[in-house]
Amino acid sequence: MVEPSSASLPASHPQGLENLMPNEPMEGVDESTWMDVIQKMDEVYSQLIHDEIELEKKNTELELSQQFIFSVLSAMSDVLLVCNERGVIEETNAALCELVGQTDAELRGTSFYDLLADTQSVERARSVLENTDPPRRGEGLELNLLDAQRQSVPVDANCTPRVAAGGRRVGTVFVARPTAEIKRAYHELRAAHEALKRAQQQLLHSEKMASLGRLVAGVAHELNNPISFVLGNVHALSRYCDRIRLYLATVHAGEPVEQLDALRKKLRIDHLLGDLPSLIEGTLEGAQRTADIVNGLKRFSAMDPEVRTPVNLNEVIERAIHWVRKGAAPSFEMKWQPGAPCLVTASAGQLQQVLMNLLQNALDAVTSAGHNRPVVWIETESGNNRVRLSLRDNGPGIAPEHLSRIFDPFFTTKPVGKGTGLGLSISYGIVEQHGGHLSVRNHPDGGAEFVLELPLAEAAPA
Repeated sequence: MVEPSSASLPASHPQGLENLMPNEPMEGVDESTWMDVIQKMDEVYSQLIHDEIELEKKNTELELSQQFIFSVLSAMSDVLLVCNERGVIEETNAALCELVGQTDAELRGTSFYDLLADTQSVERARSVLENTDPPRRGEGLELNLLDAQRQSVPVDANCTPRVAAGGRRVGTVFVARPTAEIKRAYHELRAAHEALKRAQQQLLHSEKMASLGRLVAGVAHELNNPISFVLGNVHALSRYCDRIRLYLATVHAGEPVEQLDALRKKLRIDHLLGDLPSLIEGTLEGAQRTADIVNGLKRFSAMDPEVRTPVNLNEVIERAIHWVRKGAAPSFEMKWQPGAPCLVTASAGQLQQVLMNLLQNALDAVTSAGHNRPVVWIETESGNNRVRLSLRDNGPGIAPEHLSRIFDPFFTTKPVGKGTGLGLSISYGIVEQHGGHLSVRNHPDGGAEFVLELPLAEAAPA
């Protein structure tokens, strides 16, 4: 502490009091008594100086605290309003003043209810202010404030009670945020999310169409057999129809029985009548086979609905193997034995697309490596409310540097024009949406192994 200089000391300081000592001792008062008085006065003066310095320091700290609080209130983007228990405004911030178009001085002492735009907001605010036992953490409510143009502005407010030292409620602190911008941003986010979902669905369907294109050659041959069978039967039925028409015309003409018997043998009517049931049955069977193939293609190519139902995983595997065999892929050996029915909650079309993608990728990997005959192993096992499906091939496996990127969109090791790099990425997304997991590794016995895990129907997420 810096002591004041002797030049600025008042006459009461001991240096000045020494000159006030009487030249002659006063009766009954010696010099030591005067020295004690001067010493006490010096101590009192020093204490006054110390207290004055401490007071100035406290004033400086108080001013800094007030400046800090004012800067915080001014920097708040949310509106702040402090009122007493009657709703009279005691404190505001810059955000509120800017919103309502009034200064802090104009708002102080006015009623908080004058800032509300409708009677519903007044009633909600009054219920909060008149609550004698409010929660300490405050309560939230929606209010409508009047802005500078006297237009209604919806805000989401948090109302916290202000309590005095004795525990008595002395007012309320309102912190509110205009919700119009938040609602607009929410609607934009929702629209963007819907657009993303549509784009994802279109991408999924495009990849399915690409897979469907690879099946065209095999499916054309598959359709050719029953259609040719039906066509041959229809031609036979047409010839039989001509014979029956000729025979019936002769019967209606009233020809003799001998002539009718001769014509009956010549036209082989008895053989014709015996052959008709098998011709009709074969025609119906061929038509049904054609319809089944077309319906299968329609189910696979159709946009999948969001609704998921219990699906037998074994049946999905069989359909995937069937359609891959019918495609333009080379012949391959399939090592798989279906076990007991295994139900999972899924979209059958999407799950079939995943398995077809995995099968097709396995065949492409083996074929590109120059193996004579591709072999694919499929095994399933259930446990802990989940089913685990592993699909392995006899190819060269996946390069270590590619394992971490195998499910990345547009990543492919196939030559240009042979793959889009979307099949495995889309398959991974489908499995994730079904509450499962798809992983890949190089099997110890050689080849790549994809592991698909799905929850069973009883444990599947809604």
